[in-house]
Amino acid sequence: MTITETRPQAPALDKPRGLTSGRLAAWVPWGLLGASLLLTLPVFAIFAMAEGAEFSVAGWIIVGTLIYLVLITVISSIVEGTRRAVDRMVLGVVTSAFAIAMVPLISVAWTVVSYGIARFDAMFFTYSMRSVVGEGGGAVHAIVGTVLITLAAAVISIPIGLFTAIYLIEYGEGKRIARGITFLVDVMTGIPSIVAGLFAYALFALFFGPGIRMGIMGAVALAVLMIPVVVRSSEEMLRLVPNELREASYALGVPKWLTIAKVVLPTAIAGITTGIMLSISRVIGETAPLLITAGFTASVNYDLFNGRMQTLPVFTYTQYMNQGTPAQAYVDRAWAAALTLIIIVMVLNLVARLVAKIFSPKTGR
Repeated sequence: MTITETRPQAPALDKPRGLTSGRLAAWVPWGLLGASLLLTLPVFAIFAMAEGAEFSVAGWIIVGTLIYLVLITVISSIVEGTRRAVDRMVLGVVTSAFAIAMVPLISVAWTVVSYGIARFDAMFFTYSMRSVVGEGGGAVHAIVGTVLITLAAAVISIPIGLFTAIYLIEYGEGKRIARGITFLVDVMTGIPSIVAGLFAYALFALFFGPGIRMGIMGAVALAVLMIPVVVRSSEEMLRLVPNELREASYALGVPKWLTIAKVVLPTAIAGITTGIMLSISRVIGETAPLLITAGFTASVNYDLFNGRMQTLPVFTYTQYMNQGTPAQAYVDRAWAAALTLIIIVMVLNLVARLVAKIFSPKTGR
């Protein structure tokens, strides 16, 4: 008698998954989303025609998304079970929240680009507003002022903020003075920008008298706003450095200050650079403190310690609020200045990403 051995056959791997296989196919969520939007489209179109109003795109998308969330939850609960259904519902809610958050960002970017491109020409970047009335002119004086004042503010605030963070993490743990510094940094984080401008104005008015306006005053005001951001971001990045790296350096006889300079800071340089760029982006668009401290002018001024300086935020404000004839020329210059400011911030963030990528510790070696 021979015994025939039978082996179970392996299931086919290329069999397509359907609605009843215990797992929804990849096309099902997208199909449900498209069906929900298609079902609600004629309803909103009929209501718009009946009331004689415009078609509500936002309402159509919101209602269609809500119907999709209900459908995907119910169908996934039947086919895949409750846990997977809840996961799909939460994923849909989070994705919808992200899309809603992106709407104003895209809207602002599109508005600034569409209106600012009209004066985005060579004259705008090579001419100032000196002796210009009406059309023409440019914002080179505002660009120069913004770069110089922001650079001076960074030179003032970055060393102070970085050394403060190093003291709080490496030397001041558990000390009363460290707790006091932490409290003051928390208070400075919530200071309104106009208060920083008034502080810088009052400080310089004590030495130079009332009515003084200089670029360095604006730099000091922006530095007051930058310092707490630099301290907080640098403090968090230094705290993330593993203590094992410090202990290994100490075990080799390296002094603490050299360990900080050669081990701790290079390890955290990527996060520190990102925090510094965020602080610069936070202050480069401030208008109120610069109106009080640096003032505004129609000419190019390269001296931070002598005379008023124009900046892009103040230039945008003055062009839009003090419109002359023709008014459209002033509005176009204001939008072009806003677009220039956004491009400068974008370039700074790209530089920060590049620096972080180059100087961050390499892994896998």
